[in-house]
Amino acid sequence: MSRLSFIALPARVVAGAIVLVGCASAPIVSNDRVAIAAAAIVSSSGVQLGTAEIWQDANSVVHVEAQLRDMPPGAHGIHFHAAGLCEAAGSTPFASAGDHFNPLGRQHGLDNPAGPHGGDAPNLTIGADRLGRVSFTTDRVSVTPGSTTLFDGDGTAIVIHASADDQISQPSGNSGARIACGVVRRP
Repeated sequence: MSRLSFIALPARVVAGAIVLVGCASAPIVSNDRVAIAAAAIVSSSGVQLGTAEIWQDANSVVHVEAQLRDMPPGAHGIHFHAAGLCEAAGSTPFASAGDHFNPLGRQHGLDNPAGPHGGDAPNLTIGADRLGRVSFTTDRVSVTPGSTTLFDGDGTAIVIHASADDQISQPSGNSGARIACGVVRRP
């Protein structure tokens, strides 16, 4: 007959071990997300092309992750725009989103010494398979209340342009027509 022996452990160690074992296959949830938002990105015909997840961490840095499909291959400008509207009607689709989000009154472009706008971001690259993903951070906008919040009186939108943003030309980096748009919303 075999004997089992037990080692006496403090209750908090046992409880911690149980929690760790019990969570070994659970997804990791980050506690540094102090505010979250999202956008469903659509074409001018209303077809959903992807999503953007937006969250602010405890250090006031905003993280953006967007995934898109069925987009033209190549580099595209992607920006936060000043109004939370994505109306495709009319001769200029998504003009309702307004200009780039620019609460601090700076010039356009990540490479501009007098810039950038709050809404400026690195280009999004779409592959030959018509899929793309962009991930970036910014401290020029916020998801929480304040002077740079994406949730001001008329909200904001994420707009994707037909061409690459040259990151310096005024007012929008020669990024061309607006081909996709998503209103930034709280969950």
